[in-house]
Amino acid sequence: MHVVHLIGYLGKNPEHKSVKASDRKYAVLSLATQRSWKGADEEWHSKTEWHRVVAWSGLGEYTATKLRKGDHIYVEGTLVSSTFEKEFGKGKSKITVPFKAWQVKTDSIRKLNRAKKEQMPDKAREFFSSACPVRCS
Repeated sequence: MHVVHLIGYLGKNPEHKSVKASDRKYAVLSLATQRSWKGADEEWHSKTEWHRVVAWSGLGEYTATKLRKGDHIYVEGTLVSSTFEKEFGKGKSKITVPFKAWQVKTDSIRKLNRAKKEQMPDKAREFFSSACPVRCS
């Protein structure tokens, strides 16, 4: 089984949509995750990855009404691929290119409260600073 766990920030408000044929509702989220590492130059580097997340039915309704751009969330779901073809060019020079797109179909979404360091108890601050293999701030 391929389960995906992501923690990140919403890049924009969730888009509430529905399937025209069945009127089944869903929400599309744009989730940014970031990883940080210390390079050979002893400097911190980071990279942001963007993920397309889809929440169906009641979970989709919840996300569309309760979550907003900038919210810190935890997502658990399944990685799903879709394959489609796109045409480029015109006439004799037209070519068809196959594409594979990936998205996360959610099973669970949890909004996280992120306490500021000043509000965090000393023991919690110690735990997070020692438990994180990468920079957690």
